[in-house]
Amino acid sequence: MSHLPDLDHPDDDPYLWLEEIEGDRAVEWVDAESAKTLAAFSGTGFEADRAALLAIMDSPEKLPYVSRRGDHLYNYWIDAAQPKGLWRRTTFASFRSGTPEWQTVLDLDALAEAEGEDWIWAGPSTLPGTHDIAMIALSVGGGDATVLREFDMESRTFIPDGFTLPEAKTQASWYDRDTLIVASALGEGMATGSGYARTVRVWRRGTDFVQAKIVFEVPEDHLACGMEIIPTESGKPLVLYGDVIDFFHTDDHLGTVDGPVTPLDLPSDATKRMTETALAIKPRTDWTVEGTTHPSDAVLVIDYARFAAGERDFQCVFTPGERLSISHFYWLRDDALMVCALDDMRPVHTIWRRDGDRWTPEKVAGLPEIGTAYVWPFDTDREESDGTLLANIEDPLTPASLLHLQPDEQAAPTLLRRAPVHFDTRGLVVSRHEAISTDGERIPYIQVGPQGASGDAPVHLTGYGGFGVPMLPGYNAGIGKTWLERGGVSVTANIRGGGEFGTRWHEAGRLAGKRLSHDDFAAVAADLVERGITVPGRIAAEGGSNGGHLIANMLTRYPDRFGALFCTIPLIDMRRYTKLLAGASWMAEYGDPDKPEDWEYLSQMSAYHTARSDADYPPTLIATARKDDRVHPGHARKMVAKLKAMGHGAWLYEPPAGGHGYGKDNAERATFTALGYAFLRDRIGWT
Repeated sequence: MSHLPDLDHPDDDPYLWLEEIEGDRAVEWVDAESAKTLAAFSGTGFEADRAALLAIMDSPEKLPYVSRRGDHLYNYWIDAAQPKGLWRRTTFASFRSGTPEWQTVLDLDALAEAEGEDWIWAGPSTLPGTHDIAMIALSVGGGDATVLREFDMESRTFIPDGFTLPEAKTQASWYDRDTLIVASALGEGMATGSGYARTVRVWRRGTDFVQAKIVFEVPEDHLACGMEIIPTESGKPLVLYGDVIDFFHTDDHLGTVDGPVTPLDLPSDATKRMTETALAIKPRTDWTVEGTTHPSDAVLVIDYARFAAGERDFQCVFTPGERLSISHFYWLRDDALMVCALDDMRPVHTIWRRDGDRWTPEKVAGLPEIGTAYVWPFDTDREESDGTLLANIEDPLTPASLLHLQPDEQAAPTLLRRAPVHFDTRGLVVSRHEAISTDGERIPYIQVGPQGASGDAPVHLTGYGGFGVPMLPGYNAGIGKTWLERGGVSVTANIRGGGEFGTRWHEAGRLAGKRLSHDDFAAVAADLVERGITVPGRIAAEGGSNGGHLIANMLTRYPDRFGALFCTIPLIDMRRYTKLLAGASWMAEYGDPDKPEDWEYLSQMSAYHTARSDADYPPTLIATARKDDRVHPGHARKMVAKLKAMGHGAWLYEPPAGGHGYGKDNAERATFTALGYAFLRDRIGWT
């Protein structure tokens, strides 16, 4: 007898046919369910929200983010007239004028129409130094797999007999004008069990890629292989080859175009950043070397020649604290290391400059103390960098500003652009609070809403809690326009599993601890009620990807704390997730369901198995994308099928494209989001 999947029958799954992404029966069912959802929630509120969101996304005043390649600034621009987008360029002087003269390099809408293909931009890689040729990555429908084609930057056309690779999950970097270093899953036996590249090839111009020499290979049960080109003064780059064992462990080898030569004698869980002359690392766990113990998340630097000679007297340039954590770090030049930190979630940026064998700090001035501040090199290629930076600063009530920083001169930042205001902030305030989770941990959350909001305020609550990714208080124009401007409250929960407070915060919400991250989110919902802001039936929660896993567990574990749930591009079936698309790559985050000791805890947060017919669940919209080649759409499909079979109020929405996101273009993203918010408002009784 066939059962609905549960803890007693975890492998008895009558909905496996819904895992056939393009199967006729599956697509017919999915399209019918999506049509029902659209018909039910595409009322006036939905249409108005979709129009408002699309206007925000297509705004001609939005920030044109740029990067410098040689003499030009490049930008990829999408608007109503160019829904697929334009890759364009201008000069720095023109950009600073406020009314830049743009030159179109590639019109993707025209290309898609001419070739009859649903091309989605996936980014360029130009030849360092000259930037006169590029490898351009194009996705079909928005998935992670891409087609690579060589492009002439002067004639602005694809090179007919140039480097070209068919669709696959591929990373390609220029070694020189006639040589690419390529890690690709293309070809028989070339993919790991996670679907990523397991070999690195050296591909010479005019030769068949399949015949290209394999210079590095990793086992099939590892996550992937990777490589990074390291420029040198001699003009013959070094290559850093990475055996990516899992999400948090990589064995690195320094080598040449002919393959790896020297293993880096460093912990596999350390993040490494290299130049020809210097090495910076961040160990994930405490590391003792030559009698010195460096704590988890410290950032350590050393001259590479001395490291290669066996010296291990690293200089520590960042020491973490309980709520002081490293965000990321990177080389600006061989003599300048940028360290980006979070001090109780406030951004702090410091440049460490080489002075002989030692490094001295220089705080990046002119950045705000609240909100978010993302800082990155102005120049795409480090060897061409003049040390200047770009910064994006914003907070929940202040739209983004794009700044140009010249830290060498310590000059005041130059404001290049300011994004438009998209919603009325009058009467709105930002406040920070803390909820107490099940084990006593303090869980911060950011609340945005009307001064004195109380009683039964409609609350939009979101969180993520995975892979060490922090959720910081930025400007969300969509929530502002469709929720805050109408008198609602927006809340972002900084739950464990994220990176707000470094590795310790992530580790606490990883593997069996993932259950704690779910407890954290539920604790925030409860705290909003305890503070008198709202009542459970007025809390609408949203989360995507790992956040979708979170929302599915709110449905089954804490249904009484929410009025409605919007669960997007989710991971739900934890019994089979490792067998679906890239799922095997996340075992270091969640665990291996084929191991009894892991399934013991995974089963308790596999919402597909714990959902019960006798429970009282809040109405739930589960949305995914058919072209998502990262998180399989079968998770969403099967969960809705089971919930409906048990008589619960579950809805499905699945557009036919979009990849691991809310759509392949602005119109699709606006529809996806507006539908979700229309559903949430309707189900919590806020019309």
